[in-house]
Amino acid sequence: MSRKNKKKKNIRKEIPVIFAAVLVMCIIIGIRSLTLYKESRELAKKQEALTIRIESEEKRKEDLEDLEKYMQTKKYMEEVAKTKLGLVYPNEILIQPENK
Repeated sequence: MSRKNKKKKNIRKEIPVIFAAVLVMCIIIGIRSLTLYKESRELAKKQEALTIRIESEEKRKEDLEDLEKYMQTKKYMEEVAKTKLGLVYPNEILIQPENK
């Protein structure tokens, strides 16, 4: 047998091994890409939920800032004095309903 024939036979024996190795690598890469895709979708959902939460918290912050501004007004102080402390202006008459 010549050297060329031996090399061809050795290469022919190695082809199925190489093919199997490439096939295994493709399967591994495919499985890994699927898991990364699932993780990506889950992270996108989490990001969307967090974005919505951030927006709602920003709205809440604005509402609290508005409330803080209102609480510093004279109207609010009068309201608290009347409802919680029962205070009235000197010329103001307080009418209370009769208890039954």
